[in-house]
Amino acid sequence: MNTFQPAFSSWLNAPAHQQWLADEGLRLLAFAKASKLPEGFGNLDAHGELPVDAQAHTMNTARMTHSFALAHIQGVPGFAELVDHGINALNGPLRDAEFGGWFAAPDHRDGDTGKAAYLHAFVALAASSAVVAQRPGANALLSDAIAIIEQHFWSEEEGAMRESFNRDWSEEEPYRGANSNMHATEAFLALADVTQDSHWLNRALRIVERVIHGHAAANDFLVVEHFDQDWQPLPEYNHENPADGFRPYGTTPGHGFEWSRLLLHLEAARVQAGMLTPGWLATDAQQLFVHNGLHGWEVDGAPGIVYTLDWDNRPVVRQRLHWVHCEASAAASALLKRTGEAQYETWYRRFWAFSDSCLIDRIHGSWHHELDPQNRPSAQIWGGKPDLYHAWQAVLIPRLPLAPSMASALAQGSISVLM
Repeated sequence: MNTFQPAFSSWLNAPAHQQWLADEGLRLLAFAKASKLPEGFGNLDAHGELPVDAQAHTMNTARMTHSFALAHIQGVPGFAELVDHGINALNGPLRDAEFGGWFAAPDHRDGDTGKAAYLHAFVALAASSAVVAQRPGANALLSDAIAIIEQHFWSEEEGAMRESFNRDWSEEEPYRGANSNMHATEAFLALADVTQDSHWLNRALRIVERVIHGHAAANDFLVVEHFDQDWQPLPEYNHENPADGFRPYGTTPGHGFEWSRLLLHLEAARVQAGMLTPGWLATDAQQLFVHNGLHGWEVDGAPGIVYTLDWDNRPVVRQRLHWVHCEASAAASALLKRTGEAQYETWYRRFWAFSDSCLIDRIHGSWHHELDPQNRPSAQIWGGKPDLYHAWQAVLIPRLPLAPSMASALAQGSISVLM
C-alpha cells in the first residue's frame, strides 16, 4: 500500500486548516461535558442542557468515554475524570451483573433487557481507548467486553457478528445487520492495536468481505443494510418505518462513506502488521465513495446528503443528518491521503463548506444533528445534540494517519497539530 503526497495545495497540509479543526474539536468537547449524569452520560438538548428526566444511555456513555479518552490522550486537561466516570458506569449500573453484557440503560429501566451487538461494539471501543489512556478500571472493562464478543456475538462460521439476544442469551434475534457489523469493524481495528493480536484484523476483513465485497459490490456499491439469519437480503425491511434512526429502510449513503473510510483503515492496519492485504480494499473504498456521493449528494436539488434512498436510488428520507456529513468528509480525507487525487480534495472542501454553513451551531454550541430538506434545523429523527463521537472524530481523522487506530495514533504523537 502507498500513501501519496498531493501534487496540489491540500487543506490537509495547511496549518490554518489544521488549527481550525483543532479549535472546533475543543469547542465540541466543551459542549459535551454537560452530558454527565450519576450513572453515565445522557442526551443533551439543542441548547446543551440535560432534560429534567434525563437518564444515562449505554450508547452515549460508551461514545463519550471513547471521545473523552481521545481528548485526555492528547493532553487536553479536564477529561481524565470524565473517562473514569464512563468506565465506572460501564463497569457498574449499565452492566448486567447476573448474565453479563450491557443493557441499553441503567438496570434496564427503559424496559429493554436485550443485548445488542451495536452497543457492545461501542463498549469495546470505549474500553480500548480508555486502556490506551491508562485509566483505572479500563483493563477489566476491556476483558469483559472481549469475553462477551467472543462468547456470544462473534460467529466464526459466518465471519460476522450476530445481532442481538435476550437478557440471558437463550434467544437470538433472527436478523443480521450491516450497521452493527460496521461498528464491530471499527472496534476490531482498535482491539488489534490494544491487544497486539492480529486475529481482530482477520475478523474485520471477514466482515468486510461479506458486507461490502460481497453484498454491496453486487448492489452498485450501495450498502445493503438488512439481512435474515442466513445473510439473505431483506429489501423491504422497515418499509413502514423508513426513518428509523438505526435500521432505516433502503440504503444509507452515510454508511457508504463510513465503510469507505473503514476499508482504508483496515488496509493500512494489515499492511502495518505485515499481513496479506487484498487490493480490493482500496478499490472498493473508492467505489463506495463514488457511488454514495453520486446518489446521495444534492440528489433532491438542495445541498447536502439525504439520509436514505430506495432501491431505485430515489430519496426516501430527505433529512440531512450531521453524522452523515461527518463521515463523508472523513472518508474524503482518508481517500485523499491514500491516493493523492484532487477529486477527494474537492469533495473534502465541499463537505466541510456545507457543514460549516449549515450544521455547525455557533449560537448554542455543537452541531445541529438534523436538518430538514431545506437545510433548516429539525428534529424528526434525532432531537437535541447527544452525539459528540461523529463530529469529534471528523475533526481528528484528517489529522491522523490511516493506521494505527485513533487512540493508539494519538498516544504515539501522530496528530498533525497539538491542540
